[in-house]
Amino acid sequence: MKKLPAPEFWARPGLAAQLLEPFAWAHEAAGAARRAWVRPVRVGIPVLCVGNLVAGGAGKTPVVLALARLLAARGAKPHILSRGYGGAARGPLLVDPAHHSADEVGDEPLLLAREAPTWIARDRVAGAQRAQEAGAGVIVMDDGFQNPRLVKDLSLLVVDGVYGVGNGRVMPAGPLRESVPSALARADAVVLMGEDEAGIAPRLGAKPVLRARLAPVAATVPQGPVLAFAGIGRPEKFFRTLEESGAALIARRSFPDHHRFAEAELARLESDAAKAGARVVTTAKDAVRLAPRWRERVMVLEVEVEWPDEAALLALLARAVDAAHG
Repeated sequence: MKKLPAPEFWARPGLAAQLLEPFAWAHEAAGAARRAWVRPVRVGIPVLCVGNLVAGGAGKTPVVLALARLLAARGAKPHILSRGYGGAARGPLLVDPAHHSADEVGDEPLLLAREAPTWIARDRVAGAQRAQEAGAGVIVMDDGFQNPRLVKDLSLLVVDGVYGVGNGRVMPAGPLRESVPSALARADAVVLMGEDEAGIAPRLGAKPVLRARLAPVAATVPQGPVLAFAGIGRPEKFFRTLEESGAALIARRSFPDHHRFAEAELARLESDAAKAGARVVTTAKDAVRLAPRWRERVMVLEVEVEWPDEAALLALLARAVDAAHG
């Protein structure tokens, strides 16, 4: 499934955004009407949701992985629930990385399934029920903040500190899935990823803010010159992480989010790197979309979330889980 890159005008105010504002009002009204009319279902186990304010990458998937890891370490038996964007299967389906491909279940579920049992389901209620039947003690939703069908015991919004909310307008006039006040009214806390270069913190009011940062796993940081490529929401974040980790980038190539890499594209990347005496490196999310033989030839930079105040996050998780059981 080919996805076009986000329009450049989403990042800043301008005439194009103003002209599209009536469509943004309609988008916002449709979302509000859906939330008003749908009666959410509560399943018998806690549901924790990690969502985005904007379309595109903010660090949501690494946060889901981090929550699943923390919950599992405390014996909570987490299962992850995803829509399976980009995959053909509708689910509910338990993802098996050894047998499923990104074309079947999407790329993010393949990555998530390495950490905890992961279900894809277009019908989130059916997916949650199947997870519960399979022994889940808690569900971590990868996205779904704007989906009102499930009762959420904890909702976290992940915001990228560099991009913030772009031009601050709702789609299609801007990158927002809904207005900031509307989203904050339903969120329990905001995960601010990286330094607040966009100045988003003042717009969050009294909402609790959990500071976090994406840090490369030291053992996967490439040594020597590399050609980096990525087909994620914001490839520049990946390139920046590489540079900050000390990698020597000789070139960078950006592709649309969820891009399916053709054989010719990968061969060209490898050839360009070889001419410069460099290795090819990509993200873990991109790697799961590569054919097996290419996964053996491309380096992967793994990242994980670091929490300066992990105790605050654990307290939020404990309150949500206890309240759901109580």
